[in-house]
Amino acid sequence: MSYEGPRYAVLHRSGNVEYRQYEPALLAETVIEGSPSFDAAGNEGFRRLFRYIAGGNTSRSRIAMTVPVSQARQGEKIAMTVPVRQAIADNGWRVAFMLPGTYTLDTAPVPADPRVRVIPMPGKLLAVLRYPGRWTESNYVTHRDELLANLAKAGIRTVGEPVLSRYNGPLSIPFLRRNEVSVEIDRLPGGPHD
Repeated sequence: MSYEGPRYAVLHRSGNVEYRQYEPALLAETVIEGSPSFDAAGNEGFRRLFRYIAGGNTSRSRIAMTVPVSQARQGEKIAMTVPVRQAIADNGWRVAFMLPGTYTLDTAPVPADPRVRVIPMPGKLLAVLRYPGRWTESNYVTHRDELLANLAKAGIRTVGEPVLSRYNGPLSIPFLRRNEVSVEIDRLPGGPHD
């Protein structure tokens, strides 16, 4: 099954890192505060967001699933425009995914759960590292550190926290999964330095 995903253009590649310009998008997001673990936060966040798209909204509308689901540190804006995304902070995680492109801030169904909100996300320049495998915190941290080391070596500054993006369902075979870690950056490699 094919799901709508973020719209972006690959502007540059360097080794395993892609530099992408993402278009603006509308996100549904929730913050999991005081979660005992990376996994628990991702699971709880996904459940809240899934209830929203399954009709848990004031119009009881079903909303098409998109990819990825993203997770990032709470308190930081999520840099990607789709998947389920996840990031960590001292007091929690932000988990989000993109709404289908047919919605605007005015037409998106209002979440019934006050812990879920719909927010606009501006276009962003991101450095992205794609990798397969399980959705463990250690797998994420390994690839996050690889991405950040590549950016440091290239002299590129990051803006905000790295974001984990999961593109496949939980029943997918781990070595076939598409996972990405991304972070907003200040410029492309070889660009002018501030």
